[in-house]
Amino acid sequence: MNKEQQELLDEAFNQFSKYKMENFYDMRWDVIIEMNTSDNTKPNFVIGRPLIKEEFINKCKTDSEFSQRWGLKIDERELSDDERSEIRDMQYFKNNLYQALKGSDTKIDWENIPTKLITITYNDKTIESYES
Repeated sequence: MNKEQQELLDEAFNQFSKYKMENFYDMRWDVIIEMNTSDNTKPNFVIGRPLIKEEFINKCKTDSEFSQRWGLKIDERELSDDERSEIRDMQYFKNNLYQALKGSDTKIDWENIPTKLITITYNDKTIESYES
């Protein structure tokens, strides 16, 4: 994930943090049950806590309703072999053109070609990045 994407995630989480205590649906519930000694059927208490940043991001990735409510869309997908070939060809062309001007040759191997595309959208701003 690049710096711009991290800044978008930080901005979204900061906005979420301002309001998370007002909405019980945005809490992670850690259930602690102590049975009432009189009838052993009713719990004495349940504890909830706000989502931490990592949980917030994971929930945006997996829960489309939650993601839509907070305006943060995170899409990660594997690149196809064709997409990777296209990226490799573009890098090879760019490097060869540069190297031709310098008078040497460079090879591009598959290990330097990204395997994943990450797209983050927040407040109508979309940033894409590639990862290996």
